[in-house]
Amino acid sequence: MSEKIFERLETSVLYECDVLVCGGGFGGISAALAAAREGKRVILLERGFMLGGLATAGLVTIFLAICDGKGKQVSFGIAEELLRLSVSIHSEGPLCENWLKAGNEEKRTEKDRRFESEFNAQIFAIQAEKLLEENGVKLLYGTYAVAAPAANERIQAVIAENKSGRFAIKANAYVDATGDCDLAYFSGTPTEKFQQGNVLAAWYYRYGKEGFKLKALGCADIPEEEKGPDYREKHLVSRRFTGLDGEEVSEFMSLAHEKILEDVLKIRESDPTYVPTTIATVPQLRMTRKIGGEYTLSVLEQHTYFEDSIGMVSDWKHRGPVWEVPFRTLYSAKMKNLICAGRITSVTEALWDVMRVIPCCCVTGQAAGTAAALTDDFTSLDVSFLQARLKERGVRIHETEL
Repeated sequence: MSEKIFERLETSVLYECDVLVCGGGFGGISAALAAAREGKRVILLERGFMLGGLATAGLVTIFLAICDGKGKQVSFGIAEELLRLSVSIHSEGPLCENWLKAGNEEKRTEKDRRFESEFNAQIFAIQAEKLLEENGVKLLYGTYAVAAPAANERIQAVIAENKSGRFAIKANAYVDATGDCDLAYFSGTPTEKFQQGNVLAAWYYRYGKEGFKLKALGCADIPEEEKGPDYREKHLVSRRFTGLDGEEVSEFMSLAHEKILEDVLKIRESDPTYVPTTIATVPQLRMTRKIGGEYTLSVLEQHTYFEDSIGMVSDWKHRGPVWEVPFRTLYSAKMKNLICAGRITSVTEALWDVMRVIPCCCVTGQAAGTAAALTDDFTSLDVSFLQARLKERGVRIHETEL
C-alpha cells in the first residue's frame, strides 16, 4: 500500500452563478452560449487557454457534416451557427457553397459535398471567445475542476484550481462538458469507460512543397465512401489508451511527438522545405468515459422517433442515417442538477464514434445549456417546454420536421 498524506481542507466559495459549464470544447461552448441566451449567469471553465478542445487545441479541425448526406440538413441551431462561424473568415479546405448560400435547397443531392468544413483552429477559438463574452459568459482559463462534492443526489459545488489556488464555485445547475465525464465521475454519478481504448493519433499542421496543410497522422476520421477497396487502417503503435490515467496520457503525448518527428524527418528526405508548423497541445483522445444515463441510445435506432428528442444528428461515416437524441441520454436521476454535453452522453459503444464529433457535441450542448437555464432538477423538467425553447432558437426536433 502506498504512503498517504491526509489533508483537511476548507475551500472558499469564490464564485456563484446560475449555470456552471465545465469544459470549453464545442459542447461546452454551445451549452454556455445557450444558457446565457436564456438570461442566466454563466461561468465556463476551460483547463487550457483556448476554446474548442480537441477540435482546436487538438487540431482535429474538421467540422463534420450537419446533413444526412442525401441533401437534407439534420442539425440546426447552434450547430449550424458555429459551422458558419468557423469558416466566416477563413476555410482550410473547399467551402460547401451549395449549403452556405441560401436558396439552393432544391438543388442539394447525394452527389453534393456534405454540409461540413475544415477550419482554422486559432481563428475559430478567438471568434468563439468573442461570441461567448458578447453574450455575457464569464470565462476562466487554466482552470481545472478537481472535485464535485454531492449530497442528496445534488452537486453542492465544484472545487476548482487555477493560478489563484483552490476554490469552490456554486451553481444551481452544472453542465459536464469535460469530454471525460469528470464532473459525473467526481460526484459519484454512474459512468462507463470506453472498453476498446484509443489508438494513437498525432495530427499536426505542416508546410512544404504542397503548401500549408493538416497531416492526419495515425487515427484518422475517414468517411466509409472515401476509403476505397484497398484501404487498411494503419496504427502508429499497437498499444491502446484509456485516456483516464495521468501517466498514460503523458506517454500518449510523448509517443505522438516522437511519431511526428519521425514523419517529418522521413518526408524531409525528399522535401527539405517540409516543417511542422503546429502540434497539438492536448492529447488527441476520442473516447474515454461517458455517463450512464436514463436511456442509452443505440446505433440501431436510426430514424427512430423519440418523444423526448432534443434534436438530431447524422453519421459522419455514412450517408443516410439520422438519429433523434433523447433528452434522457444527457442525465442520470442519481444526480438531479447535473447534465452532460458533448462526447460523453449515454450511447452504446457502436454509436459513441458517431456522437463524439463536433455537430453532435453542439446539438447536445445547446440542449444541455438550455435545460440548465430552465431547471436545477433535470428529472422533473417538462421536456415539451424545453423542446419549445429549442424550436424558438431554430432547432428541429424530429425527423418528420425535415
